[in-house]
Amino acid sequence: MSKHEQTHAVPPAASVRLDLWLWAARFFKTRSLARQAVDTGKVEVGGQRAKASRTLRVGDELRVVRGEEIFEIAVTGLSDTRGPASVAQTLYAETEASRAAREQLRALRTAERNGYRAPDTKPDKRARRLIKALGDLDAL
Repeated sequence: MSKHEQTHAVPPAASVRLDLWLWAARFFKTRSLARQAVDTGKVEVGGQRAKASRTLRVGDELRVVRGEEIFEIAVTGLSDTRGPASVAQTLYAETEASRAAREQLRALRTAERNGYRAPDTKPDKRARRLIKALGDLDAL
């Protein structure tokens, strides 16, 4: 067997970089977005800010802020490759309190949107003038 034909079995990692794990667990679309979130303080490990190069281990507690959503999760698996969403969901376990809070905020945002109804037609000439006057306070 030649040197090129040998296959090396990669042992499961005991630790993975934080930004790499966030990308593999599908919290962020790219690794650079994950790194940016960590650098701006949107990710905490064990209640403290962490660096993107921090190594994660199974059992670590994370708090991830993504947009308006806040995830409080425990790491249950490690991976440094991005796979299907079904595999990514096995890498963490979200707390029930976190899940309930996210659902409540989602329902609140939906209820706030229900009151708005877009107009059926474009504004006419008179309405455009009124809209323009509202935007330009010096014109009044």
